Amino acid sequence: MTEVISTELQRQLDKRYGPDAPRAGTVDNATLEVLLRHRTVRRFLPGVIEEDELALILAAAQSASTSANFQFTSVVVIDDPAVRARLAELAGNQQLILDAAVFLVWVADWSRNIALAREHGHTIEATGYLDSAVSSIVDVTLSAQNAAVAAESLGYGITFVGALRNNIDEVIGLLRLPEWTFPVYGLAIGIPDPADPADVKPRYGQNVVVHRNVYTPPAEADIADYLDRINGYYREQELPEDWVKNRLAHRISTKESLHGRQGIRNTFHRQGFELR
Repeated sequence: MTEVISTELQRQLDKRYGPDAPRAGTVDNATLEVLLRHRTVRRFLPGVIEEDELALILAAAQSASTSANFQFTSVVVIDDPAVRARLAELAGNQQLILDAAVFLVWVADWSRNIALAREHGHTIEATGYLDSAVSSIVDVTLSAQNAAVAAESLGYGITFVGALRNNIDEVIGLLRLPEWTFPVYGLAIGIPDPADPADVKPRYGQNVVVHRNVYTPPAEADIADYLDRINGYYREQELPEDWVKNRLAHRISTKESLHGRQGIRNTFHRQGFELR
């Protein structure tokens, strides 16, 4: 009997990794196809996501792993046009926030668990330590990624919007977020515009990011291979192709490159997180 080679999985793997991509072999798995063909969609067609589909996407989000079952995630569905317009402005005038069928703000939320503990007469000393904030952000990220995969499995496109943190205090005020909460990012979900040129973006090879038992620094050749592939991708997209100069250095060279996020620690403090 002839083995059927999974050409779709292999095609997506080749886009991610180039000639040295892992081999898909005979694996045929729809979930893996959704995960491997992920791309950031920045152009959406007009359309809506029905409430029953949105409820399923959010149910997938709530089905993610959660630290100690504390369920730190809250989601604000933005369906007021004025609120969405203001969020788009605060996030650097991103049109995709206006065009997406659904825009969600993902919030790390200790408030309800702290209220519950206090109601039952317990102290909350441990919540002032950094790990408590980290745990809530991890929870949110696991939930949001589940939602993203669920949306993509239904044929929608997604974009995470971290730029909401550029003006974090204004976002907190606009959404009336209480103490012990923190907005982590937005998630735009919508109908992908076929004219959007974005494709599966190259990643570092597994030789760079996968370690066995102990950490091993990457080989220069493996880093050079990635730079060749990612710069080629941007060249195909007719974008500035020097990834180190135009992406990496642009983001980390100065505190001004954080576009306001350098003050986030102060926001955490104002929201109740001491971060000891």
